[in-house]
Amino acid sequence: MTERIDVAVFGAGRIGTIHAGNLARHARARLRCVVDMNAEAATALAGRHGARVASADEALANPAVRAVMICSSTDTHADLIQRAAAAGKAIFCEKPVDLDVERARACAAAVRAAGVTCMIGFQRRFDPTFAALKRRLDAGEIGTPETLVITSRDPAPPPVEYLARSGGVFKDMLIHDFDIFRWILGDEAVAVHATGGCPGLPGVAAAGDLSHTAVTLRTRGGALCQINTSRRAAYGYDQRFEVLGSRGLLQAGNVRPTQVVAWGEQSISSDTPEAFFLERYREAYALEIEHFLDALCHGTPVRTTLEDGIKALELAELATRSWREGRSLDIAA
Repeated sequence: MTERIDVAVFGAGRIGTIHAGNLARHARARLRCVVDMNAEAATALAGRHGARVASADEALANPAVRAVMICSSTDTHADLIQRAAAAGKAIFCEKPVDLDVERARACAAAVRAAGVTCMIGFQRRFDPTFAALKRRLDAGEIGTPETLVITSRDPAPPPVEYLARSGGVFKDMLIHDFDIFRWILGDEAVAVHATGGCPGLPGVAAAGDLSHTAVTLRTRGGALCQINTSRRAAYGYDQRFEVLGSRGLLQAGNVRPTQVVAWGEQSISSDTPEAFFLERYREAYALEIEHFLDALCHGTPVRTTLEDGIKALELAELATRSWREGRSLDIAA
């Protein structure tokens, strides 16, 4: 008989809704309860999947709940990780762990002390195309990787009120790109230089944030990485990267709603990229939940750890500092 793991989801917003749906459809999981301060949103999500609404205290005290999924606002992550660890629950937490590196490290200490599983939601590692590129890179297809170029562009900036509490573009948006950098190159950064601006988006500048950034990283092994990001791309959600190696190049491109290409007398056209992250990474979200449940059922390690979350947050902090100070920063070994 298939083991079913009872899970409590914290957060009934966009990403909580995606994860709750994937859990409810999975043979090895049961969505036990939904926790959210917005009672209407919690009730709607719980009702959709035959779960019930609970408070945080009720969910963490429920012995039937074996795992929690933290999909609530970033400022709640650290507290919920520590409380869930103390309650002996397995933890899946969306990025970032926290906006403060020291608080994130305190979470790691709490998880280690409790001996529970903790996975961070870096879903891009589970994207089939990205994962296929990584396998081929590791198999030596293009020799030694020398340069990684990451392009990451959102279709439109978020509301100004969100930007004011997001922690800044390097922690809010580039946290995924810093994780991709570490994962793809399999190395750590020894230097970072970040710059940015707000061309054509004065509202972002007024919020004290950046809409466009350019980051360069150098690894211990000497490889280089360039990350270019924008909070606005008129043509859709642009997510791609390429790795130049000593014997060739591997590219991972965008996903489109369909792969139909129209050839006419005047032009050749195709669909624009998927609208945003929920559509682009639909399959990756399902696969990361599959991996989390598989790790719990078999007692195996998760592939995106709390330490990965801390490393990405450290790079985001350094990039923020590099931008503010207008200089490159060397990173202590």
